[in-house]
Amino acid sequence: MPTSMPLHVPVVTVCFAPGEDADWFAASEKVTDLLDADGTPARRYHVRHRRLIGWLTRFLGYYLLDAARRFGAVTMAAGGRKGRLDLTGTAARAANDAALRWRAWNTHIAATTRAAHPFEDYLAQHHADPTKVSLAEARRRFEQQPRVLAMLALSFDPYELSVYQAGEATYVGLHWRIALIGDALITTDGRLLIPASDSVADRFRFLNEACRYLRSLRSSARLCAVAIA
Repeated sequence: MPTSMPLHVPVVTVCFAPGEDADWFAASEKVTDLLDADGTPARRYHVRHRRLIGWLTRFLGYYLLDAARRFGAVTMAAGGRKGRLDLTGTAARAANDAALRWRAWNTHIAATTRAAHPFEDYLAQHHADPTKVSLAEARRRFEQQPRVLAMLALSFDPYELSVYQAGEATYVGLHWRIALIGDALITTDGRLLIPASDSVADRFRFLNEACRYLRSLRSSARLCAVAIA
């Protein structure tokens, strides 16, 4: 949920340089050093099984971090060697889930309520004059809109309103990127990539940069997703 507080980083993707220790402890140390926070492994990635040898490797957890199994086969992991992670499948599943959510929103919310102002508009009023419009008042004004009330009633996140109203392609595009990156990324040379603000536009700028960086890494590169406590 957007707030006037510093950016919240629920999930950070850690990238390891060649030759570095690429285990969970190394990932947690990087997160502690750069974000001054503790975390736990986040099983976000689907695991890739090659066509010819997948019948064997699907039962092996090598080059994976915090792998989860189903009926003995490895299905999900918090990270590992990029070549073993099914990043395409992870993004595709997130895109499909997001498309289903947007279409349900379009049917049950967009078709029955008027367009509403996103929370960012009310947050701007608070920042312009905090003594006149408190953060609580900004949130109250936002949530009293009929479309936002309908979203709350049907368990849609009202703080994603601006993305929902931007259309299906925008909503889906945001969520498949989030599935791959999370909310921040630590590069192999120790740089922290993070959105400049909580605005959707800045999140897209960050996610696009982070996705390009992830794509540039070799298949032998190691990744780890960390959920901040």
